Amino acid sequence: MSNLEREPRETVCEGSAEGPARELLAGRDVVLGGPRGMKVTRTLPNRDRRMVGAWCFVDQYGPEPAVMRVAPHPHTGLQTVTWLLEGEVLHRDSLGSAQVITPGGLNLMTAGRGISHSEESTREGVLHGVQLWVALPDGARHTDPAFDHHPDLPVLTAPGVRATVIVGELGGAVSPARAYTPLVGAELAFDDGAAVTLPARPDFEYAAMALGGTAEVDGVLLEPGPLLYLGSGRAELAFAAGNGGRVLLLGGEPFEERLVMWWNFVGRGHEEIERFRKEWSEGTAFGTVHGYDGAPLPAPVLPATPLKPRSRHR
Repeated sequence: MSNLEREPRETVCEGSAEGPARELLAGRDVVLGGPRGMKVTRTLPNRDRRMVGAWCFVDQYGPEPAVMRVAPHPHTGLQTVTWLLEGEVLHRDSLGSAQVITPGGLNLMTAGRGISHSEESTREGVLHGVQLWVALPDGARHTDPAFDHHPDLPVLTAPGVRATVIVGELGGAVSPARAYTPLVGAELAFDDGAAVTLPARPDFEYAAMALGGTAEVDGVLLEPGPLLYLGSGRAELAFAAGNGGRVLLLGGEPFEERLVMWWNFVGRGHEEIERFRKEWSEGTAFGTVHGYDGAPLPAPVLPATPLKPRSRHR
């Protein structure tokens, strides 16, 4: 999925992990594809918390009747993680991939040095899911682009919970998805009224978001919408589920590299972002997405002031 804002702000990817926390981060509504497009709630990047580990972008949409239609657009320096709870979405990219994703499967696109892709619903109906980005470390951000589809993922089961490990590792269950930094992403489906404790890594920072129903996470009641930042230094995470509680758990080692994140690019400086934009606008890089009925997205105008790489620490 793309950032479709016509005047995207520079995203300063910074923050700090200073032990356990309970920061409730409100999302903002973004409409994809114009005023009649599909609405998403964006909780990362957030004014108060830019990243969680290497996770740098979180959009949640639905459940509601909607049509996704995101025209071909470029990416660099990141991975896109597509996870659905309801509906079907067709991914096409400049590598020639054409893959429908359904609930329970994972589409993972590694942009590396550059890729373009499109996403669109296969039919009318209810859509519910999340689109996530993972920032690539300097040693991997120029890697060849790649696309992987994983129809089956490992599940950690414990009394009261079923945890599908989307990326990384949780409680000994390891996802087959390629990852370039230590991190975890998992969907937790709770039995009504369950009280569950899951293992955590003290060197990871964590965040949680309700995907459906309600759940208490470390004593904080979550409903769909905001993202709860939990900090680091935890050996376990406590959950108490309400009715239909489903939670997205994200975590990872704090990402310390200095980044520039603008539009659909993650880079390291203004000149690099300027070059990515020029290459996309002139059609000299990022390849071609075949099969999409429509024009690719035009790149927005760069801001007048130079984009500055920033660290996580203020």
